[in-house]
Amino acid sequence: MQYTKCWLDWKEIPKEQKRKCYYRPVLLACGPVAATAGEEYCISMGEMLGREISLLEMADGCEPAVFLEVDGAMQTGARNEALAEQTFAIREEGDSIRITGRSEEALLQGVFAFTRMVSLAQLDEKLPFQCIPSMPLRMMDHWDDMDGSIERGYSGRSFFYDNYEILYNERTEMYVRLMASIGVNAIVINNVNVHERETYLITDAYLAQVKKYADLFARYGIRLFMCVNFAAPMQLGNIPVSDPLDPDVIAWWQDAVKHVYEVIPEFGGFLVKADSEGRPGPITYGRTQADGANMLARALAPYGGILIWRCFVYNCRQDWRDYKTDRARAAYDHFIELDGEFDDNVILQIKNGPMDFQVREPVSPLFGGLKRTNMMIELQIAQEYTGQQIDLCYLIPMWKEILSFDTYACGEGTPVEQVVSGRSYAQVNCGMAAVINTGDDENWTGNDLAGANLYGFGRLAMDPSLTAEEIASEWCRLNLSQSDEVAKVVVPMLMGSWATYENYSSPLGIGWMVSPPTHYGPDVDGFEYDRWGTYHRSDLHGIGVDRTDAGTGYVNQYNEPWRSIYGKMDTCPEELLLFFHHVPYTYVLKTGKTLIQHIYDTHFEGVEEVEEMQRQWASLEGKIPDRAFRCVSERFERQLANAIEWRDRINTYFYRKCGIGDEKGRKIY
Repeated sequence: MQYTKCWLDWKEIPKEQKRKCYYRPVLLACGPVAATAGEEYCISMGEMLGREISLLEMADGCEPAVFLEVDGAMQTGARNEALAEQTFAIREEGDSIRITGRSEEALLQGVFAFTRMVSLAQLDEKLPFQCIPSMPLRMMDHWDDMDGSIERGYSGRSFFYDNYEILYNERTEMYVRLMASIGVNAIVINNVNVHERETYLITDAYLAQVKKYADLFARYGIRLFMCVNFAAPMQLGNIPVSDPLDPDVIAWWQDAVKHVYEVIPEFGGFLVKADSEGRPGPITYGRTQADGANMLARALAPYGGILIWRCFVYNCRQDWRDYKTDRARAAYDHFIELDGEFDDNVILQIKNGPMDFQVREPVSPLFGGLKRTNMMIELQIAQEYTGQQIDLCYLIPMWKEILSFDTYACGEGTPVEQVVSGRSYAQVNCGMAAVINTGDDENWTGNDLAGANLYGFGRLAMDPSLTAEEIASEWCRLNLSQSDEVAKVVVPMLMGSWATYENYSSPLGIGWMVSPPTHYGPDVDGFEYDRWGTYHRSDLHGIGVDRTDAGTGYVNQYNEPWRSIYGKMDTCPEELLLFFHHVPYTYVLKTGKTLIQHIYDTHFEGVEEVEEMQRQWASLEGKIPDRAFRCVSERFERQLANAIEWRDRINTYFYRKCGIGDEKGRKIY
C-alpha cells in the first residue's frame, strides 16, 4: 500500500536547531487524545532529531524538557466556551518549553503546531504563541460511495470503501493523522447523494464497522458524521411516507438515532442533502426545509448531535426559454423566510456562491441575509470546475476573498468570516466545511500541487488571518523542499494559478462553459439549452445573464451597497460583470479594451502563463523528490493541452458569434 506522508513527512533538522529540551518530552495529562498528542510528539520530533524519542513520566528538576499538559482553567480570551476548549498555547520557561491545551484535543493541536514551527525553523519568531481557532467546526465532506467510487473524485478510488465493504488499514490511520494535523475536527464519511446501500450505514449492517472509524477519529479529536437518506423510513422501515411531521416517521428516526448512539456514543450527527437534484425531501409533503431539518435535529439533540442541512436546493428542471427563473436565486428564496425557525442544533451549510463552485461567482447572499440561523460555509477542495487536480488552481486566494467579503448584514464591517465563525451573531454551531479531494492515489490528491488546497483549507479554518502566500510557503517547505530556491518557484506559481485558470476558462464571471457530464474541458453550449439553469445567454450582440431588476432580480438579494453596485454595469466589479449583466461585445472595460478583445486576450494569455509555469517547474528537476517532479510534469502537459483547447474553442466560438476579429491578428479558427 503506497502513500506519501505529505506535510507529516518530517526531515531531520540542522544540528544548530536542535535544543536539548526537544529530547525530553514529559506528558502531564491523561486520556486517549492526550496519549495521541504524546505519540505524535515522539514520532515527529524523533524524525526531526534523527533518533528515537520516548515520553518521560516525570522531569528532573534541573533538566530542560518539553512539557505537554492540559489545563482546564487556562485563561484564553475566547468568545465562548466551545472555542475556549479548543485553545492552546506554547511558551518558553527558561530552557524548557510548555505546550498547554485547555482540553486534550487542544493539546494535540498544540503539538502539531509546535512540530510545524520546529520543522519550519519558526520557533524563535513565533513564541510565545496562543491559538484560539476561528471556526468552531472545521469539517471535511467526503463524496465517497460504498462501491469504492468517489463522486467528483480525481485522485483514484475511495480508501474508506470497496465493493460495499468498509476498509480499515494503515492508510486510513495516516489519513486521520493528516486531517488532525491541520485542525480538522469533523469528517463526513459518505456522499451527500445517499444511494441504496449507503442508506444502511446507520443500521447494524455497518454500524460496528463504522464504530472502528469513529474510535480512530476520536483518538485524534475528530467527530464522525454521516450523510443520511431523507427517505430512509420508507426504504428501511416500510413506512409509506417520509413526511417529517408524520408521527411514524418521527418515531422511526428517534429509534434509529438512539441505536446509532448506543453503538457510537461519540457520533457527531448527520449531513443532509434534500429536495435537490432528485434527492427526497420535505417539499414532497408540502413541508418546509425547517420542518425537515428540525425533525432530524430533535432526534439527535438528546445525544448532543448536530444536524447539518445543505442549502443546495433548486429546481433542476428549468426551461432554458424562461428568462426569469434563475438558479442563482434558489437558495435565498428557499431559506430567507425561514430565518429563526431552525433549532439550535441545526446548521445550514451554504455553498460559497449561489451556483456551484465555479471559478468565479459572487458570494452567496444568504450570508448577509440570515441573522437568526446557524450557518457554515461549504467550499470545494475537489477541483470539479477548476481543473480536477489536472490543471493547477490554488484556491486559497479565492477563499480568502470570500471570507473577507463584507456582507453589510450588520452594517459595514460584517465579513463572511465573522458570520460563519459565529462572531456576528454569538453562535457556537457554525464553521467551515469542504468537499475533500482525496483518493487512494499514492500522493492522495492526484496532482501533488493540489495538496496545497487540502492543507490550506485546514490552516485557513484554524486561522483566517494567515495569508495565501504564507500557507503556500508552509506547504511547499513541508511537502517538497525547505530550499528557498524551490519556494521561490513554487509559491509564485501557486499564487498565480487561480488567475491563470480563470483567464483561459471563464470570462468575467460567466462560468459553466464546461463539457457535461465530466465538467472538465470546454463546451461553450454544453449547458446552454439544458435543464440545470446554467446559461451564458450569448447572442450576436453580447453575452451574460441579466440579473438586475429588468432581468431575474437576483441582485435584490444583496444588502446595500452591493445591490446598487452590482445592479449597474459601470459599477459592477468587472470580474463579475457577465454574472450580473448581458453586455455588448463592444462594451469598453476599464482597461480600455472591448469585451470581445478582453476575451481573446485573456485566453491567449492563459496559455502563455501555463507554458511559463511548465518551464518554471522543469527548472526544479533534481531539487525536489523525483516522484513529485514526474507527477506534476505530466499534469502540466495535460493542463497545457487543456488550456489550448479552451483558448481555441472559446475564441473561435465568440468570433463566429459576433464577427469581430482579434485586434492583434492572432490565429482564431
